[in-house]
Parts: sequence; structure tokens; C-alpha cells
Amino acid sequence: MATLHLLLLSNNLFFIFSLFFQARSSLSSINAILPLKVQSIPSRPLTKPPIKLSFHRNVSLTITLAVGSPPQPVTMVLDTGSELSWLHCKKAPTTPSTYDPLHSTSYTPVPCSSSICMTRTRDFTVPASCDPKKLCHATLSYADATSVDGNLAYDTFRFTDSNLPGVIFGCMDIDSSSNEDEDSVTTGLIGMNRGSLSFVTQMGYPKFSYCITGQDSTGVLMLGEFNYTWLRPLAYTPMVKISTPLPYFDRVAYTVQLEGIKVAGTVLPLPKSIYEPDHTGAGQTMIDSGTQFTFLLGPVYTALRNEFLKQTSNVLRVYEDPNFVFQGVMDLCYRVDRSRVGLPVLPNVSMMFRGAEMVVSGEILLVKVAGLTKGSDDVYCFTFGNSDLLGIEAYVIGHHHQQNMWMEFDLANNRVGFAEIRCDSASQKLGIDL
Repeated sequence: MATLHLLLLSNNLFFIFSLFFQARSSLSSINAILPLKVQSIPSRPLTKPPIKLSFHRNVSLTITLAVGSPPQPVTMVLDTGSELSWLHCKKAPTTPSTYDPLHSTSYTPVPCSSSICMTRTRDFTVPASCDPKKLCHATLSYADATSVDGNLAYDTFRFTDSNLPGVIFGCMDIDSSSNEDEDSVTTGLIGMNRGSLSFVTQMGYPKFSYCITGQDSTGVLMLGEFNYTWLRPLAYTPMVKISTPLPYFDRVAYTVQLEGIKVAGTVLPLPKSIYEPDHTGAGQTMIDSGTQFTFLLGPVYTALRNEFLKQTSNVLRVYEDPNFVFQGVMDLCYRVDRSRVGLPVLPNVSMMFRGAEMVVSGEILLVKVAGLTKGSDDVYCFTFGNSDLLGIEAYVIGHHHQQNMWMEFDLANNRVGFAEIRCDSASQKLGIDL
């Protein structure tokens, strides 16, 4: 998911099979440290010193790498909510500068007769099909009603000194309904979920980690096994797996079990059952780097909203405009005097998972609405939203609330770990310039 363009970017295509099985076995022991860019991150496998990469956050995390032979630089949204990776492909002289398959000698389209074309993923809202050239054609659709479509293909992905041949991805046409500002700096998306076509599955990495810094919006991405004495012990929560296919449950997402939420020391007065998926699979909790903010099902969001309002009534002024909803889904906003330095001290919000607790500091619970002022006031909005307004039946933990948090996705042991840490200090210890 990506911004919900982030959420959108949450269901992508990926690569695996054929010559890749050989590449995969040889690469599974390779470690890589990559800098993130919440909208840009370089990367490189680590048989050599860590890669020095930086990332910038706009509404998404991005990594910068190269694809093809000779290499073409691309910038891809890092999306743990998507499977298939894809690139905007240049297919006509009038198309904006993107990845050009015609100028890559290692580019190989996937024929529709290939077993890969028959792979079923949640990314394809309709099954992959055969185009007039008998090549595998796929369409990806997202929660914000945008979509991309094109052909599945193989090519070499290049992270600094490491070349990864035979990666399966989507070579997609540009959808005119997509976000033009984002598309101007983003070439595509790299899918990082647990699906068979995802980048991490194709590469055979047993785990990966990332760390997003705060104000300067940079970070580091690490692929593979890394053990550092300076990294405090992580708190782990198991991934939830449901073997039976359910209509609203994404079985390849990084799903954990949310058990409660508290504001400062006050636990929301809700039963644990409200956080559990129902018989249709609705209500799962996904950790999604492709979504910017965090979204909760209606009853839980309302309870959190009310408690936050109660605890901040003496320090914040509500922006009373029933017609304004930030990004169409966030309806709790405040007026803050522009002359004051910083926000007032706000209570932390803690999300309690099975075996672990993620604390979101008060300083990132509000985000300034760019370009909106009321008299001498700026407008800030609460960074939790109502997923009912998105039309999704799930809890989604976005990357904004993962700042200064070491996030580890341990596929080998089916768990997610995290610990509070200064990500800029961590990057220095890793020898990475952000």
C-alpha cells in the first residue's frame, strides 16, 4: 500500500523461478545494507562493506538502484504491502523518461505459456492474460482506484556492486489517473511482502530490516542477517497466518495481532476481540511501509479519537470545520498558533501487540497540513485515520509511526521485531551516510 497511493502501491508483482532458482541459491547468503529514502533509497548486497544510501520521505519510502544492461537508474517505492515489483516502462517517444526495455539486452518478456503467468496473487484483481504478442499481460489495481497494466518480464536488478539476474517484475504502462507528482520522481515499486513473486522471496533473504529517521526523513534498508552488539534487543511479535483462504484476509501481508491501544497510561476500554480478524478475514493488522499513516477500524478509531481529545483538551484547539477531512480520511485536526515554537507536549499512543508494544511519541502524532492556514494559525491533523473511510476492512500500521524504530521482518522465524533507536545514530554505526 502506498500512501494509499501508498496503500495502492501495496499490491505489486514479483519475480521468481527458472534461471532465478540458481541465482536465488547463490544469493541467499548475501547480505545487503541499503539506505532508504522515504521516497528514495539506494541499495547493495553485502558481500562488501555496507552500502551508503539515503532516503527521503515524502509520502512514500523509496530506494534508488539500477535495472537492465547497460544499467538504467530507477527510483522505486519500498512497499511491504505489495508483492509484484514493477517499473513504468518507456514504450513510446512521448512517454516520460522511465525504464526503457528496448535499451536493455538482458530484458526478457514472460510468454503467456509460462507457469509464471499462471501464478495467482492478490496483486492481480483479474488473472494475468495473453496479449496479441502472446506475452503475459497483467493489471494491478489499488485502493485509491488507480491502476497500472503491462507485461511480466525478467531483467537484472543492480544494487551497487551486486547484480541480481532474472528478477521477475512488471513492465507497466503509465496510468493517466496516477499521481503525477509522485510519478515524476518514482519509476516504480519494489514489492517486499511474503508472496511467491516478491523481491525478498525471489532473492531468498531470510530477513530484512529498515530504520526511518525523524525530521530529515532518511533511513537505511538492510537485506540479510545482521547482528550488532549496539542494537538493543528487539521485541518480537509473531506473524499471524491463516491457511484457509478468506475473502478479506491478505495471507502474504506482514500480519501481526493488535491486542489493544493506550493513550499515555489509559487503555482504550475495548474488548480484545475487536482487534481480531472475523470469519471473513476482515480486521487483520498489517505493517505496511507503503502506507504513510496508520488506519484503524471505525470503533477503535472512534475510541482513540475520543481519548486523545480528552487528554489534549487543555493544550490543543480543535479545527472546527466539518467540511475538511485531511486526505479524505483523517477527520481530527487542530489550529496551532504559528508564532509558537513547536507543538505542546502530547501524550504517547501505544499499540500493544502480542508479546511487544510499539510506542508512538507525541511529537509525531500530529502532522502539519501544507498550504492551509486560518488567520494566524497553522492546521495540524491527527496521524491516525479511520480505515472505514478508506473502504478497507483492516488495521494498517503506516511508516510515519515507524520513525526511529528498528523494524525487522524475520521470514525464517515468522515474526516481526522492533525497538526504539535513533536511526541517524544507527546509520553512523553502520558506516552509512544519510
